[in-house]
Amino acid sequence: MDKEHLISEILLLPQAAIEYHLSKQLAALFPTKALIEGDIGNFDIQGYAAAGLCTLTGRTFTYNQAITYWSGREMEMMQWQHMGIHPGQPMIINGMPMLPPHSSEKNTADTFRKAWLEVQWQGSELDVLIMLSNDMYHHWILADTQEIARGFFATVCEWSTEIRGEVLVFDNGGWYKDEHLFRDIKNATFDNLILKGSLKQDIRDDITQFFAARETYEECGVPWKRGILFVGPPGNGKTHAVKALINSIQQPCLYVKSFRTPHGGPDEMCISQVFDRARKSAPCVLVLEDLDSLVTSQNRSFFLNELDGFAANIGIVALATTNHPERLDPAIVDRPSRFDRKYPFELPELSERRSYITLWNSTLKPVLRLSDEGMENISTQTEEFSFAYLKELFLSSMMRWISNTQQGSMDEVMAGQVSVLREQMVSSSAMSEMPDQVDEQSHMSPRFMTRMIRHGHLRGGM
Repeated sequence: MDKEHLISEILLLPQAAIEYHLSKQLAALFPTKALIEGDIGNFDIQGYAAAGLCTLTGRTFTYNQAITYWSGREMEMMQWQHMGIHPGQPMIINGMPMLPPHSSEKNTADTFRKAWLEVQWQGSELDVLIMLSNDMYHHWILADTQEIARGFFATVCEWSTEIRGEVLVFDNGGWYKDEHLFRDIKNATFDNLILKGSLKQDIRDDITQFFAARETYEECGVPWKRGILFVGPPGNGKTHAVKALINSIQQPCLYVKSFRTPHGGPDEMCISQVFDRARKSAPCVLVLEDLDSLVTSQNRSFFLNELDGFAANIGIVALATTNHPERLDPAIVDRPSRFDRKYPFELPELSERRSYITLWNSTLKPVLRLSDEGMENISTQTEEFSFAYLKELFLSSMMRWISNTQQGSMDEVMAGQVSVLREQMVSSSAMSEMPDQVDEQSHMSPRFMTRMIRHGHLRGGM
């Protein structure tokens, strides 16, 4: 078998035999070359080339298959989400980085599925063969010596794992750089975050002191790692606090949204990838958003082993959030050394609501601002409002005022919107509690039924 027909012939074999036979044929065709192979993993060769650190040229003796994607906004959302890929995910598809488009090819991007590439790197010439097999990319590197092959492989992997002023997000079974999330983080500060008492300062001190105390930990023989859990109902600043914290400490950030894959693979594989990348990126912050949805009864044991098993996880701050701590296993929240500190994010009390409303009011055009008396009245009337509902109160009131400027002052408009949003809050709360209010015979409790009737979700007289 010659190299011109190598890929075509190999693809006729059963899937399980392709990698073995391709390795065997490459060794036979290039007996004087050093050969190493592996899964793509951290080997982001196309990203490395896009950064100008090596050059790639497709070998002409074989057909190099590349898939072109259109990255126009609406089509991008539809195509990429159908594939289990986020539109903010540049350069990565199925673990394989995408080629950047030329200036004349705006809104398109390519990714190789099968290709034989000539590489120029630091005065050396190498060949890299890439193939998609069983939904996973595999690569082979041919070089004059093992030293060159392994040096190139290690250099690309090291570059690929570095986090350079960006946020790495793990979702749908792979890592990608989320530019939108990075911008959100850069815009989030503790200055525009209202929290109860000293909570804001306590969180900042906790993290900054941890990263500054490595030598102290080591001198005392204490593992230099940390687990922190933000707990509380939705809309009370947990996500904002995470972003502001990441923005302020200037440490690499890895952000986990899901352990699930688009092809239904085991969570364990994803969990392993997450912690492996975190260990290579340490010191870093590993953000586990909505921990109660990430950890299930099926993957809990494996997750706990990665979090607090044989691996040391040196330099990793596991920063998790949850709206539902009652759904978490006690082995996660109660055992020491997993999540050492739990910070409560509760509904804002009067003083926090007053501060939040004052802060928001100061950002508005004069014609849209509340009076001093109006701010005090709204602060008092919004008991049990989360920060998210307070924000919605401002936005919905402004839209209502703009649509009909004759209906009164902002004080009057917002007072009316308080009643509207409170009704929505009660209705949403009642509906969300429905699964928890059903007994073994699937009948609603009398108390819950009364609440549903009162708010119009059920008719009376049953």
